[in-house]
Amino acid sequence: MAHDLRFSGDHLHDRHDRRYPHLTAPQVQAARIDLAASFRMAARLGLSEGICNHFSALVPGYPELFLVNPYGLAFAEITASSLLVCDFDGNVIMGDGKPEATAFYIHARLHLHKPQAAAAFHTHMPHATALAMLEGEPLAWAGQTALKFYGRVAVDEDYNGLALDNHEGDRIAASMGQADIVFLKNHGVMVTAPSIAQAWDDLYYLERAAEVQLKAMSSGRPLKVIDQEVLLRTARQMSEEDAESARLHLESVKRVLARTEPDFAD
Repeated sequence: MAHDLRFSGDHLHDRHDRRYPHLTAPQVQAARIDLAASFRMAARLGLSEGICNHFSALVPGYPELFLVNPYGLAFAEITASSLLVCDFDGNVIMGDGKPEATAFYIHARLHLHKPQAAAAFHTHMPHATALAMLEGEPLAWAGQTALKFYGRVAVDEDYNGLALDNHEGDRIAASMGQADIVFLKNHGVMVTAPSIAQAWDDLYYLERAAEVQLKAMSSGRPLKVIDQEVLLRTARQMSEEDAESARLHLESVKRVLARTEPDFAD
């Protein structure tokens, strides 16, 4: 299902470009570790799919570059040092290998068009993807966890096959509008955020919200949708501490991994 990234011309080589002298700076290494931790915990929780899904993050200090997982590695294999640094033209500035084709065409175009999206996590995680396969709005606003996402979700109704060119990447980016999250109908989800920690936090809770909604729907009984006034108030309450809660969430993930999979930070 994954696809090799091919260009005509001279692309995809590790050139350690002299225009980027600080790619080993502490803040870049910290971003690598945060992103690697997100991959590892996503794998542990069953949120990945083979070698097909991808997370990316803008390189601190270089908004024209992004970190992304290399083609061929499962999430459970990712380490901080295995992540690639790519530019928006498909050149690998640092790292061994190259991005998977859909990873490049989706993430490069998304970061280009939505520079406020410092992190972008795309998965086919099972429960959220199941909601993306249904007619109508994916989230029913019947569970407290789902309220974290009220007013932040877009829906791309137009499945158009694999993203194997800039046009499809541009279309997906446009479908998000000002939303943070897009349900890609018949496909999966894309979560964007101003930090890696917030992207991880949203990814985790989006899947949990989808899981409990599907369990409730499977009972055959009507869902009890939350009153609009309470819904809006609770969504505001959740957003007030969201960034700090997300930071602490990812720190907890790194502590767990440091005990059980310490190589993630290598």
